[in-house]
Amino acid sequence: MVYFNSIPVYSYNIINTYPHDVSAFTQGLVYESGVLYESTGGFNESTLRKVDLQTGEILKLHKLGEKHFGEGITLYHNKIFQLTWKSNMGFIYDKDSFNLKSKFYYNTEGWGLTHNDEHLIMSNGTAEIYFLNPKNFKKVYSIKVHDEYKAITRLNELEFIQGEIYANIWKSDRIARICPHSGKVTGWIDLKGLLSPKEYKNSDTLNGIAYDKQSNSIFVTGKMWPKIFQIKLV
Repeated sequence: MVYFNSIPVYSYNIINTYPHDVSAFTQGLVYESGVLYESTGGFNESTLRKVDLQTGEILKLHKLGEKHFGEGITLYHNKIFQLTWKSNMGFIYDKDSFNLKSKFYYNTEGWGLTHNDEHLIMSNGTAEIYFLNPKNFKKVYSIKVHDEYKAITRLNELEFIQGEIYANIWKSDRIARICPHSGKVTGWIDLKGLLSPKEYKNSDTLNGIAYDKQSNSIFVTGKMWPKIFQIKLV
């Protein structure tokens, strides 16, 4: 095990690779029963999509309005919750039909979104992570993410995995593993080398974490990446 400032640093083994739409500016990723739910960003380009994992085929697509920049998503009680970047507004869809059920509002930017069965968990690009009431979207409490010495900012896409929050660090190849109670980083995942140098040239930053409980593995990708990687941590 490698350590950085006494915090363990994990590497990875690639279990599988799958195709990914290189036009998808990935902002949020969720896995369930062989399909991925993906939120993509960009003004006048943002979408919510259901994607076949094996083939990359888009099975269902909803396009956001031109003023909304799509961000993180999570599945909660058969509904999809989707953030937007600067609109201070999120959307709730029926998981199967993608029909819009309602909207919700918040007073920060929206970046990443996940849940722990009790609260929605949201990032906004700072070191703060918010725990929200899923019924009225009021802030219940928040934590400040930090290592031993400093606050960890640029927290982006989130996934709640076995009692920890996993967070992409924007513009880096690292994922932070975060204690949801104290905000302390309990581990780093170093994902350098997933793409070849040539692939990296045509891609944007790492972003997108989805967990498969059955295989206890993680799917990761990035904005405009050609592949989705299924990995296990080392």
